[in-house]
Amino acid sequence: MREITTTALGATGAYWLPSTAKRTDKDFDVIPQGGTLLFQGDSITDAGRDRNEEGPNTGLGGGYTFLATAQLIKALAARNISCYNRGISGNKVFQLSDRWQEDALSLAPDLLSILIGVNDYWHTLNEYDGTVEVYERDFRELLGRTKEQLPEVTLVIGEPFVVLEGSSVSGEQWMPDFRAYQKAARGIAREFDAGFIPYQSVFDEASNEVAPTYWTADGVHPTLAGSQLMAEAWLQTVNRM
Repeated sequence: MREITTTALGATGAYWLPSTAKRTDKDFDVIPQGGTLLFQGDSITDAGRDRNEEGPNTGLGGGYTFLATAQLIKALAARNISCYNRGISGNKVFQLSDRWQEDALSLAPDLLSILIGVNDYWHTLNEYDGTVEVYERDFRELLGRTKEQLPEVTLVIGEPFVVLEGSSVSGEQWMPDFRAYQKAARGIAREFDAGFIPYQSVFDEASNEVAPTYWTADGVHPTLAGSQLMAEAWLQTVNRM
């Protein structure tokens, strides 16, 4: 960054102008010039987004999607990329599938990021009769359908996660069954040659430094700090692909 001294307002100090230098060809190499990026998932991706704002780089909510997009469109300003958030709170994989044509395929993303799985397990503790086999089957079918229509799309899969200690989530209820969903997501990412973001490890490591509730008060939905953790992990993963 470069320092600029201003005297126009009679100031004697200085302010910092953020650098807008062009990125190297290797930075975020999987994101093309004029590329379209789509974030899909449940409430963690939704993050209170405005459904009335559906244009590029708008209506992104207040979570990791917003934070990652803000960094990307600044860092890759010369590429003029378009980012969309179509996460919907409460969704499971089969609900993504029900709206996939309109909310995914019609946007023809160059990069598609999906974080899904918490509800596929969480709701089995109440009224939903799904299983990890259903989750894995539906997820695999969804990605197969996607690659069939968008064979060149780059896929990024986020690991579903839960933060147990100090949260309102019961470890006895969640573990070890939820681990099977994480394993399934990891296996599907490998099968479809997708980038994989190990969010569980990200939150586990961060929770060794400060109280877990600093990152997610209820064990599932991240705080602003937790959303920043997720955004940084997302950016690091995509930049290395």
